[in-house]
Amino acid sequence: MARTIMLVPISSGVGITSVSLGTLRALERDGVSVSFYKPITETVKNERNRDRSNEILRTASSLKVPESFSMKHAESMIGHDDLADLMEDILARFNEQARRADVAIVEGLVPNAENQFANLLNLHIAKTLDAEVILVVCPDLDSTQQLKDRLEVAMTTFGGSSAQRVVGCIVNKVGAPSHLPDSPGADINGVFEGSRVRRGNLEILSLFGKSPLPIIGCIPWNADLVEPRAKDLAEHFQAEIINYGELDIRRLRTVTFCSRSLGNMIYRFEPGSMLVTSGDRPDVIVAACLAAMNGIKIGCLLLTGGYQIEPQVRKLCAPAMETGLPVVLVESNTWQTALQLQSFNTETPTDDLDRIEKVQDFIAGHLDNHWVESLARDSNRPKRLSPPAFRYHLTELARRANKRIVLPEGDEPRTVRAALVCAERGIARPVLLGDPKEIHRVAEQQGMLLADKVEIIDPANTRNKYVDAMVELRKNKGLTEIVAKEQLQDNVVLGTMMLAEGEVDGLVSGAVHTTANTIRPALQLIKTAPGASLVSSVFFMLLPDQVLVYGDCAINPDPNADELADIAIQSADSAEAFGIEPRVAMISYSTGSSGSGSDVEKVREATRIAKEKRPDLAIDGPLQYDAAVMENVAKKKAPDSPVAGRATVFIFPDLNTGNTTYKAVQRSADLISIGPMLQGMRKPVNDLSRGALVDDIIYTIALTAIQASQLKS
Repeated sequence: MARTIMLVPISSGVGITSVSLGTLRALERDGVSVSFYKPITETVKNERNRDRSNEILRTASSLKVPESFSMKHAESMIGHDDLADLMEDILARFNEQARRADVAIVEGLVPNAENQFANLLNLHIAKTLDAEVILVVCPDLDSTQQLKDRLEVAMTTFGGSSAQRVVGCIVNKVGAPSHLPDSPGADINGVFEGSRVRRGNLEILSLFGKSPLPIIGCIPWNADLVEPRAKDLAEHFQAEIINYGELDIRRLRTVTFCSRSLGNMIYRFEPGSMLVTSGDRPDVIVAACLAAMNGIKIGCLLLTGGYQIEPQVRKLCAPAMETGLPVVLVESNTWQTALQLQSFNTETPTDDLDRIEKVQDFIAGHLDNHWVESLARDSNRPKRLSPPAFRYHLTELARRANKRIVLPEGDEPRTVRAALVCAERGIARPVLLGDPKEIHRVAEQQGMLLADKVEIIDPANTRNKYVDAMVELRKNKGLTEIVAKEQLQDNVVLGTMMLAEGEVDGLVSGAVHTTANTIRPALQLIKTAPGASLVSSVFFMLLPDQVLVYGDCAINPDPNADELADIAIQSADSAEAFGIEPRVAMISYSTGSSGSGSDVEKVREATRIAKEKRPDLAIDGPLQYDAAVMENVAKKKAPDSPVAGRATVFIFPDLNTGNTTYKAVQRSADLISIGPMLQGMRKPVNDLSRGALVDDIIYTIALTAIQASQLKS
């Protein structure tokens, strides 16, 4: 039976939805099977925000979330003295999913004026589900003693400390700005000016030094987690879209009302700023567009008063619009717009998957690891590496590796941001190749300050030192000094030489270069690892509830049986190195002995060779894809197979099949794939897709750092 944890907010505004999401993410990272249930929905004035936790989880996860009962229904049953029947109904719905999980997370009701029975219901639900209660609290403006008193009062609802029902607390929003009012809209960082009272985690933790109530998590305030999209503000104002641009993805950090002269507010024209100005201020409009043309990603330009941009001004600003600058128009004047802004609800929209992901990861990172591990310690279920667990596993292994990774595309904006994130999180020690002035300019345009966090190497000052070494490496191919100097003008070649000379531990490229541009220098200068007959690749496919490995989908066009066997072994070893239990399916259009033909025979022979070389691995083939992945099909087509129906590593017979399959699965299922990760190199070199997102680059850097550590060991 699942261990049941009930998260109970002791007041409104504690961020219970975020805490629930973060707790689920922390458990998923540890490979724990989880379920979630919110027995009763809140009574809220805005119907759009009903069932927020349920809606977000249904949108952003693969969890099957049971329906909640409405507060109106619960109040009706209490009024008719049917509380016991209500609890039976709640238990029945809870058991639908909880019996399949290691840990069941239950979200309690917020006690406030609208939910008069919240405390009563929380107590009865906890008893009915035999749940361990975690109180969720926000310090607000309380002194540490007042906070402690509030927690002790909340504990009395559950029988006090003697009842042993409450097992801990989570303190959220530690150090939040003190000026934020209760009304929605105040979480937009920079909208309102005022004093800030910030409390550190240590001060909160000191409160509980002599308290019997353990702190499960102490979560600091993070303004980045409340940054809305420009799209969210446009919808709030019901604005007319003048230029859509990057309305869906640009985040708003500050709001500036442009009521002064241009010289007195130009310093506020910065990345993430929403500039609010009357539509008849062409000076502000042109200045904002000029900033956009200089690479500053202004969050949004909001025009008030219903004034359309004059045709000549719009024509002048057309190139700026093409950079993605969102421009919207409202009928209200600037004063009315400022008042309306205060009613903006900053709760995370259910379709903002990027923000949801950040909230989950941030809160999960501030929960007590020992407590998380203890929840599933007695579970007999085999752990399954979910996508969140895999990504977390990657970054943790990379931190331990502490490797120096060179990024030849040093002035590419996504690469610069990824490098800073990796440096700040300790994922790797990134080295950017490029003109330092240009790299710092690119960083400033995105609102980042690199300082000395990221190492920058100017290629102009370092190329000549690698000429002799490169000539020596390629002397059998007749490379001359003149040609070497010419080739070293390419930063990918320069980065590869740094790797060959042992000055860095790995290389990541491809955000603006082709796969051939990235891999060719590595094949010429790094070459294959000892014992490796070829270089191949794998993709990590992050399905909703597990991670699969696909190989080879990027390098070898038509491997023979011996090469295919080596690809299978390399891919199995890669899977195991990254925490995935390798069960290798050799894919073909036929299963077992049912088919014939040269293509099937190649797969059959490759399977035999791979088994002979590595009898310790679970390998089977030929298998059709459905027989490899679906248990019901496997029972019919390959009932005695140790792999069919539960494969984790899929080896495709040729590049045409592999590349087509990985892209079809990725696009049709709308899932994330990480790769290609190269296998068989003497030192790690990895390629990016030219459409790579910042997160893609971060995880590829992490992969490369881990590979470097494994190859060294």
